[in-house]
Formats: sequence, C-alpha cells, structure tokens
Amino acid sequence: MTETAVETTGPGDDDGPASGAARRSRRDLALLVMPGAVLVLLLLALSTRNPDLLSPDSLLAIADSAAPLMVLAIGVTVVILCGGIDLSIAALAALSSVLFAMWIPLFGAAAAVPVIAVAALAGAVQGLVHVKAKVNSFIVTLGGLALWSGIALVISGARTVPVSDVDAIRWAFTTVAGLPSAVLIALGAVVVLGSVLRLTPAGRWVRAVGHAEQAARLAGIPVGAVKVAAFTTSGACAGLAGVLLVARTFSGAPSLGATLLLPAVAAVVVGGTAITGGFGGIGRTVIGALIVIVLRVGLSLIGVDAGFESIIYGVLIIGAVAVTIDRTKLDVLK
Repeated sequence: MTETAVETTGPGDDDGPASGAARRSRRDLALLVMPGAVLVLLLLALSTRNPDLLSPDSLLAIADSAAPLMVLAIGVTVVILCGGIDLSIAALAALSSVLFAMWIPLFGAAAAVPVIAVAALAGAVQGLVHVKAKVNSFIVTLGGLALWSGIALVISGARTVPVSDVDAIRWAFTTVAGLPSAVLIALGAVVVLGSVLRLTPAGRWVRAVGHAEQAARLAGIPVGAVKVAAFTTSGACAGLAGVLLVARTFSGAPSLGATLLLPAVAAVVVGGTAITGGFGGIGRTVIGALIVIVLRVGLSLIGVDAGFESIIYGVLIIGAVAVTIDRTKLDVLK
C-alpha cells in the first residue's frame, strides 16, 4: 500500500502562497511610501521650531553635510542588497582621509583617484576572502574594521594629518548652479550607481543573489563575482567619502569617519532596504541619509546632547530592521 501525502492548510495559513505574496506586496508598498513621508513630516515638525529650516540655504546646507554619509551609505547598500554587510566602511573612509591628506603634496587634487582605487582594492580583498574562504561577511568586515583602523593609525602616527596645499581642495568650496560641489559629487555617485543597478543586468543579479542565493547560482548568475563587485563598490564609495571628509575638515585623521558607521547603516535600513537582502535601492538610501541628517539637525535644535545620537541610531536601526526584514527567509531565528 502506498501512502499519499496530503497538504493541509490550517486556519492560520490563510491562502498559503497567495496570501504571503499579498502581505509582501503590502509591505513593499508601505516601504516605498514611508521613508519619504517620514522625511517630509520630520522637516515640517522641525520647521515649527525653526521656520528658517525650510529656506533654500538651509536645505542646501543640510544636503552638503549629508554628502559624505550619503556616499558611504549607497556603497554599503549594494552589499546589503546582496544579503551581506560591510562593517569596515567607516574605518576605510578614515584610512582614505589619511591617505588623501598625505598624498595631496605629491598629486594635488588628483590624489583622490589613487585613494579611491586603494579603497576599492581593500573592498575587493574583503569580498574575495568572503567568497573564497567562505567566511561570513560580518566577520570579514569586522576584521577589516580593525585592520584599516590600525593601518590608518600607523601611517598617520596616530595624529591628524593637515592638508598642506589648500588650493588642492578649493573645489570643495565652489558651487555650480547654486549647488555645492560636494552635493554634486554625491549626486553623481548616486546617479551612476543607481543607473547601473536599474539599467544593467548587474542590478538584477545583485537583487537575485540577495533574494535567493542558491536559486541565483542555479540560474547561472556568477554569485561570487557579484559579491566581490559589491564589496569593491562599497570600498570605492568609502574612499570617496574619505575624500569628501578631508575637503570639509582640511585634514585627514584615523578617527575622522569613526562615527559614520551607525548613521550609514541607519540610512540604509531607514530608507527601506531590507537587511536580509534582495529588496531596496539607492534612491531609498538617499532619503534615509537625509532623514538621519535632518534628525541630527533636529536634535541640536531642541538641545539634545550629542551623546544621545548613538542611542537614537541604535533604536532606529532595530526598529527599521523589524519593519523591513523579510521573515520568509528566516526559517530559524539565531
């Protein structure tokens, strides 16, 4: 006698896969609208405290201060879309700031090119270790955080490296059509990376790897190459963020980007990109970065001590992850 397996649906299962798809659709719609709505409400709320906040000059100042964070966050977005994480971005940005300040006497403003190339190479190395040695991205980039921070400390002598040639970063204080150069650079990075993810197969591959890695591999997608490219992109963006930080402070330092890791991750998840990968995008991260910066401005407006920023970012990350996470991927919660 043969047994026939019969699939049953319990009262809590609703309509099975169809119901699950409907829930995901509602979640995706909410994540599409919510970040923009939060940003608008936050600006309106803060404008009641300071009406000048919504003036063009104030908004441009907010965008200018958000530029390094935005560049850093869009880079790590690509890694998160793949289902990984990069904890080394802030340390790599700090190392890049030191290298840029040290190389300006040799190359002038063009020092930005080798700095970004070195940061991209560092990201590629982390990606290769993750893929080839099959080490969890959390562990690889946690080690990278310590490694790049240590290198920055050693080569700088644990001190701030001042920019000796101010003319080399004079571009940082120019405007084009009323927009600060840092904002234009950040927007350029957003447009380039966003276009690649939206208009080329690379974007579909990144999301496919993050959504279901095994299925992506069976479909012929070069999973390893996609992951290495994602970490390389994250490294390059960290290098560019380091350059922008030097342009703002006239110096590089091993601790310059140390406080940017939490805000960058917060910008990604608050923008609506799922930490489990496969859902989200660069545009969402831009909105998330603006939310983080506006929130920082708001905290100072209402007199909240800067020491509470980390607490707020921690709460933001936990809350945003709880909302954006794709629980269909979590068979076991660890």
